[in-house]
Amino acid sequence: MTAALVCPVCEAAHESHERFCRHCGVPLVQGAGAPVPRRGRLADQARKIHPSYAEGPLVRVATARHQAEAEMIQNLLLENGVPSLARRSGGFDVPDFLAAGPRDIVVPASGEDAARELLGDRVEPSRLPAQRYPTWVRALAVTLSVLTLAAFAGSVLLPLA
Repeated sequence: MTAALVCPVCEAAHESHERFCRHCGVPLVQGAGAPVPRRGRLADQARKIHPSYAEGPLVRVATARHQAEAEMIQNLLLENGVPSLARRSGGFDVPDFLAAGPRDIVVPASGEDAARELLGDRVEPSRLPAQRYPTWVRALAVTLSVLTLAAFAGSVLLPLA
């Protein structure tokens, strides 16, 4: 009887519950003559996840600007065996059913290094709102705010004098 799963590199036989070759570490494929089971989309995704990347608490590795970008990052990670989750970033005032709004991409702690290496410079790390603008722009905004408040206070106090 032929094995249900074999390694495409070393052709070693494996049992049906295994996902990666013990020798090479590559994903297993169906052996010749093995019945092809019907699987759904979620089962196909679960087969891509490398077990060593699925342990530990969740850690944020990237921030996406909207749902489509978050899904692209998640698919990139999944193709390399790293499981991920996209969740809405806190403090954004848009209903949950809309695709707009930033998303945090989180992965298990054991897959953090692999995810950061994969994403590299492609994903800008999230920054605080005050860090989004250069120093001179922030200084100008503060100066204009102070001048506006002074003008308002002067217009209120002037009629009283």
